[in-house]
Amino acid sequence: MSKISGRKSKESKTVLNPNKFEALLTDLSASFINVGSEFLDANISAALKRIVNFLGVDRGTVGQFDLDQGSMNVTHSYAVKGIEPLTPSISQQHVPYLTQQILEGKPLVIDRVADLPAAAATDKKFGETMGVKSAAAVPLAAGGITLGVVSFATLRAERKWSPLTVQRLQLLGEIFANALLRRKKDNELTIACAEVEKLKKRADAENDIWREQAVSQNSNKIIGKSGSLKGVMDQVLQVAPTDSTVLLLGETGTGKELFATAIHQHSQRKDKPLIRVNCTSLTKTLIESELFGYEKGAFTGALNTRLGRFEIADSGTIVLDEIGELPLDVQSKLLRVLQFKEFERVGSTKTRRTNVRIIASTNRNLEEMTLKGTFRQDLYYRLSVFPITIPSLRQRKEDIPLLVAYFVEQLQSRLGKKIRHIPESVIDELIAYDWPGNIRELENIIERSMIISPNSTLVLSNNNRLPTQPVGQSKLYRTKVSSLDDVLRKHIIDVCKLCDWKIEGVGNTADLLGINPNTLRSRMKKLGISRERQ
Repeated sequence: MSKISGRKSKESKTVLNPNKFEALLTDLSASFINVGSEFLDANISAALKRIVNFLGVDRGTVGQFDLDQGSMNVTHSYAVKGIEPLTPSISQQHVPYLTQQILEGKPLVIDRVADLPAAAATDKKFGETMGVKSAAAVPLAAGGITLGVVSFATLRAERKWSPLTVQRLQLLGEIFANALLRRKKDNELTIACAEVEKLKKRADAENDIWREQAVSQNSNKIIGKSGSLKGVMDQVLQVAPTDSTVLLLGETGTGKELFATAIHQHSQRKDKPLIRVNCTSLTKTLIESELFGYEKGAFTGALNTRLGRFEIADSGTIVLDEIGELPLDVQSKLLRVLQFKEFERVGSTKTRRTNVRIIASTNRNLEEMTLKGTFRQDLYYRLSVFPITIPSLRQRKEDIPLLVAYFVEQLQSRLGKKIRHIPESVIDELIAYDWPGNIRELENIIERSMIISPNSTLVLSNNNRLPTQPVGQSKLYRTKVSSLDDVLRKHIIDVCKLCDWKIEGVGNTADLLGINPNTLRSRMKKLGISRERQ
């Protein structure tokens, strides 16, 4: 303990009762137990007043260090009548000696400011400027942390500070420090919790996809939760258990092949083959032999007999992607398969039978093609028993965050990149885009973006910035938009024709549509459908 005293000082004659001091400290200590943060300042100010009056000094002050700013902020101060409280902030440069003593955990006791050592010349000058005659300062220390200083000073007369008094003041400093440290920790915890909550909400907004489950009633690759997607999934689940032919309509890149897979997986044929044929990838001379097979010697290069896709898919499902690209002569043979379940291999006259469910898909307007004579009308009616239109990505933009996260997760291992953060700004930019290439385009952009992302945050490069103005519908799939009632009316009429207008009984329309016969009659009446009107 540093103590500075002078021989000829005029000292106050206050005599302290040790027992009363002990009782006062005990009472003060009890008042700080479990005190709420909102009441702590008032408690400290009240305690300073009681100590100042008990000691018979002029002022009591609590100052807390701001080491980063090099200052000591006066947070609590009480002064007797006629004495000004201490200034709100004191630079540590004005009291370097005091600051050093306190940070070393030592109390500083000054009986006479004039007797401060030469090392404390700056502190002495400051004390004299402030009118201080004598003072005792003890550290505010708790939990190995020095928060600041609590000091008591006289400005009207000098006094001697006994070691017992200083010891009691150190106890007071510990009481204050513990309470202040507890509040500091509580505030830090509150701030940390608020920051965690803020980050959580931001993560929820930016990375909804990392915590939410994708709606996937059929396949873990059909990702989304939009109403339009759910509507399509309802249709998939309705038609899947039947053997009805399905026509999937939609723009390029909407994932029609995934819905075809879903129909197969939910059908009674799920344990049988699922064979795909991309009609655009085969030349006109090869497509017939690919579909129906060929005999050895049927043409140059046919060195062995080969089974066609319809034979391989027997008892299962065959998916004809981009059916609109089929040549007219092959269309007639496909119609025969649909009507009679039979065909011949190329180079053979033997009729073969196949039990295959057909799912066709196209990005073209087949109805318009029938009017132009580029697609057989009878084949179109056979294929469109149960048409399902797959929504474009711009029609289900609420699914974009889920799709982005899915692609990021799927591409990470292949690209050797870990993306842990998808900024909300990136999602907003992706949602603003019109997506003429649909989900396939989105996947390509995410892959490019992951490649150029420098760290674990997904970024869109300047070369990948997307236009925010709509670019219009894909040129590959433009069709006149019909009302829901028109589509439903046409579909019911087509199925009624297929079933020869039987509402009930064997091979009836209601069963094929998956609804109750009475419900079907009610809908037909509402839509003005009857055999006589056709």
